[in-house]
Amino acid sequence: MTTRVLFCGHHVPASQNYTREYLQSYPFIKVDVVPSEDVPDVIGDYDICVVKITRLNSDIIARAKKMKLIMQFGVGLEGVDINAATRHGIKVARIPSYDSGNAASCAEMAIYLMLGLLRKQHEMQVAVMQKKIGDPIGDTLLGKTIFIMGFGNIGIHLAKRLRPFGVKILATKRNWPSLSSCDYDENPNQHEKGTDDDLVDEKGSHQDILKFARRADIVVCCLEMNNETVGIVDKDFISSMRKGALLVNISRGGLLDYDAVVHHLKTGHLGGLAIDVAWSEPIDPDDALLKLPNVIITPHIAGLTECTYRFMAKVVGDVALQLHRGASLSGIEIVN
Repeated sequence: MTTRVLFCGHHVPASQNYTREYLQSYPFIKVDVVPSEDVPDVIGDYDICVVKITRLNSDIIARAKKMKLIMQFGVGLEGVDINAATRHGIKVARIPSYDSGNAASCAEMAIYLMLGLLRKQHEMQVAVMQKKIGDPIGDTLLGKTIFIMGFGNIGIHLAKRLRPFGVKILATKRNWPSLSSCDYDENPNQHEKGTDDDLVDEKGSHQDILKFARRADIVVCCLEMNNETVGIVDKDFISSMRKGALLVNISRGGLLDYDAVVHHLKTGHLGGLAIDVAWSEPIDPDDALLKLPNVIITPHIAGLTECTYRFMAKVVGDVALQLHRGASLSGIEIVN
């Protein structure tokens, strides 16, 4: 008997490559990858589906007659109709970021993006080509106020790494030990081992996001995207930010209102934008944002490093082996 694993789409190819490598000694586990547009035609033949950036709606899930588990090669599950999966008796899971190295990798990328904006990455490249010395004039993180919106696993890792830069950290989350329940944050069930209140200079709830935005030099979006957080960085939010402040997003593109972002970049109110995630992926190479000098866009790689790829491939492989043996599933967070 063969257990079949379906990877959806050819993006993020290392995910299936590392998984195949890990499972090469187990011929009874078959790993396939098909284009996203072909997933509805073949999903009925598989036991496990790894979605990546493919969206699985209720119609597609209804065709998954053999499916036992839908999972992400990472954390985000906003593209999966979890209610539909539940109705069809299919478990949906993510790989927790606190063990995989994903949160640490995303935090490092956030700092890279901040520094890229502060030091004017694009203008430096132009200066090199034009044989200029001592230009452009950038800025430092030292003394800046950073607003981490969504103080979950990534936010915690980010704060730990920002502390040595001599910054002031503001942060919002759903539940602080000293605050009443709030509305927004990364998954409240996420493991927060090692959380240290001293990492944050001022803690707030969702009601404080505009107040914190007014005081921050840099806003970093670390929120999980759901029905409550989609479009949360809108015209009102960006208008409340300091003129010239910077915006970084390492979570999901849909947290930002595209039109509001473009408008405030063009007027100069928003001093710079750095994103590892786009509103639709892959981003259109002709997108107007790519023509702006104060914009840095990376191809959704914040959480994807050699370390995280190998860890998550092992998790997928182990889950496939557990499912094949009929054992309980471990190493994943089942959300339904």
